[in-house]
Amino acid sequence: MTERPIYPHAAGAIRPAALDYNVTPLVVIWEITRACPLACVHCRADANVRRHPLELNTEEGYRLMDQVKELGAPVFVLTGGDPLMRKDFFDLVRYGTSIGLRVSASPSATRLVTPDSMAKARAAGLMRVAISLDGASPEVHDAFRGVPGSYEMTMDCVRYAKDAGLEVQIGTTVTRRNVQDLPRMVEQLNGMDISLWNAFFLVPVGRAQADECLSAEEHEQVLQWLHETTARVPFPIKTTEAPHYRRIAQALGTKIPGNGVGDGKGFVFVSHIGEIQPSGFFPLTAGDIRKESIADVYRHSPLFQALRDPNQLKGKCGVCEFRATCSGSRARAWSMTGDYLESDPFCAYIPKASVTA
Repeated sequence: MTERPIYPHAAGAIRPAALDYNVTPLVVIWEITRACPLACVHCRADANVRRHPLELNTEEGYRLMDQVKELGAPVFVLTGGDPLMRKDFFDLVRYGTSIGLRVSASPSATRLVTPDSMAKARAAGLMRVAISLDGASPEVHDAFRGVPGSYEMTMDCVRYAKDAGLEVQIGTTVTRRNVQDLPRMVEQLNGMDISLWNAFFLVPVGRAQADECLSAEEHEQVLQWLHETTARVPFPIKTTEAPHYRRIAQALGTKIPGNGVGDGKGFVFVSHIGEIQPSGFFPLTAGDIRKESIADVYRHSPLFQALRDPNQLKGKCGVCEFRATCSGSRARAWSMTGDYLESDPFCAYIPKASVTA
């Protein structure tokens, strides 16, 4: 990959100045299938081994990518399930590349990831792969994935992708199962020559359970530690579903431009059956790609417009001085309270307006 995608939550990253998130998202993710042979305990998609009969087909996928190109999104990701479970995966990558999209993918660490499949993906135009690693040892990682040997397969996947000339980013879902293992993971990642580490903070959707989430205070501690860690590692660190990282970074003296990407704000997700949603962790449907354009839904649906309006937030998020730059995790507010405009229940910060009220 000759040009690295820009991630606004990564240390030192700069948001593209031309992007107005009311008009153009930074990232579009298409869940091309929910089929996956793994049995991950935290799977947001509740994936299983069979493909859904109503998945978008190849031609529908091409039309979706045409719309993404017209929408102007800089980053386009094919995810799953396991995207390699679709036999047309390489055709989809090739088509997206041919129309000028910067295509990345997040394959599962299975036997489908081989030196040949990674070389074939790179030849089709794939730029980057995101590979999940949830522990620094087989004991921790394999317990997450539900398949013995998954850790070793993950290490193989990283090697095959790098040998094929693909950039590799690592994704880690932070839960009570592995939070104590994160320092060991950093030391391991230091020697892997990765392009980015993406720390996902658990949202209890799909198979993920609320009691696996960190407390608000623990979120605060881990996010502060991540910020401190950025100064001593050779790769950028990005957070997902932890927008309060921006507040913490600012408080610790890091200037982070822009208002950041969040559910429905700079980010849009298309499910395996064509549902247009704010993110994969926030499965409320605002439209159907088979019936509506992704641009119209992203720009004009009441759900997406509300998610981009910090003045509609409730509770302490609604009075917080960081509401425009943070806004809290809307996915977590929805999954925990049933109201996506409520306060993020795992933010420990007390807004100044709450103290003086």
